[in-house]
Amino acid sequence: MTTDTGTEVFEEHRPALMGVAYRMLGRVADAEDVLQEAWLRWSTADRGAVREPRGYLVRVTTRLAIDRLRRIKARGESYVGPWLPEPLVTDLARTVPDTEERAVLADSVSLAVLVVLETLSPLERAVFVLREAFGYPYAEIAALLDRGEPAVRQLAGRARRHVGERRPRYEVDPDQRRDLTERFLAAAAGGDLDGLMSLLAPDARLVGDSGGKARAPLRVLESADKVGRFLVGVAHKGIPDPSVRFLEVNGGPAVLILSGGEPDSVFQLDVTDGRVQTVYIVRNPDKLRSLAG
Repeated sequence: MTTDTGTEVFEEHRPALMGVAYRMLGRVADAEDVLQEAWLRWSTADRGAVREPRGYLVRVTTRLAIDRLRRIKARGESYVGPWLPEPLVTDLARTVPDTEERAVLADSVSLAVLVVLETLSPLERAVFVLREAFGYPYAEIAALLDRGEPAVRQLAGRARRHVGERRPRYEVDPDQRRDLTERFLAAAAGGDLDGLMSLLAPDARLVGDSGGKARAPLRVLESADKVGRFLVGVAHKGIPDPSVRFLEVNGGPAVLILSGGEPDSVFQLDVTDGRVQTVYIVRNPDKLRSLAG
């Protein structure tokens, strides 16, 4: 296999590898670093001896992601305020024509699920991602991770129970979420408290991620009244030279708010029974760099 052919093979599988690495790490920059290291290993490997390039690359990427996740956890870094994954721009409506498959992929990369995955061990997370998001058989996951199949089944069961207990149940209809997002944005931008309250569920929550590097609540806001009043306060303060852009983030509609053409924040809504259940706002500038330009 020539270098050019090796590059073509790697690029062919890059979207799947990025999908694995990002779901494992919840950070675009970390996932890209893992892919770069996977490429270096692939470029120096005896590729002629590799019968299944995709399997080889997924194994390398998964193991590298596990190692990186272990190092992150071992450092025990403290994060200022609530943590959310780095927003990942997706285009599932175009790239995944099957609606059922699209719904599964959107759920597996959603902000709500990735927050829960942060509480799993690295091995549990790897098994869950490979099984639930990519449908790998247990025997294949066992081979990828050099574990026995019974052990992998135990890890999968434990991870599935853990995620099932903590995963919020939201509607994933993209048209409904887009409609609510547009109405919510209009009400929030206009400082319309009554309009916001009509869209928020009584027990609505707001999760703001600033990492201590931008203004955002340092605790999760609970209740429609607190969420609505916070957003009205933000509207009254305003941001310089604002503009907005709609895009798909983590499998669902979202809004990128720009200030002077530079990313200021991303917000996304989770919806239940036609009402906004959770408002996610990412303002940490380190997590918005990939959205610039």
